[in-house]
Amino acid sequence: MEPRISVITLGVQDADRARRFYEALGWTGESPDGEVVFFQAGGMVLALWRREKLAHDSEVTDPGGWGGVTLAHNVSSPAEVDAVLAQAEAAGGTIGRPGAKAFWGGYTGIFIDPDGHPWEVAHNPIWRLDDDGTVHLR
Repeated sequence: MEPRISVITLGVQDADRARRFYEALGWTGESPDGEVVFFQAGGMVLALWRREKLAHDSEVTDPGGWGGVTLAHNVSSPAEVDAVLAQAEAAGGTIGRPGAKAFWGGYTGIFIDPDGHPWEVAHNPIWRLDDDGTVHLR
């Protein structure tokens, strides 16, 4: 298996509400059936689908609560971290941690989408960030 992720699907309570949140962040979504929403996210896709349908399709039992996954959005400066956090809050997200210097030398903050999915917004001066948003570890 190649080290690549093609799609991340987030289980949501209300796909329309979730779609409005991500579109308020500037993402463009499309829904082929009114139930699942797809967003092009660089070289991959972010999908939103009702949590119970996602659990059933994935053959798992959903105990509710946080799923042990954090998403990340890297930007090119600390000021961009703060700007994205402000945009997420204005769109209806909750700020879990405001932007601040990190112990590893970067600058990071957390917003939580309306369904409880945490997003780290980070400026990492060690990694290379291309103009198209591609992150390189070295």
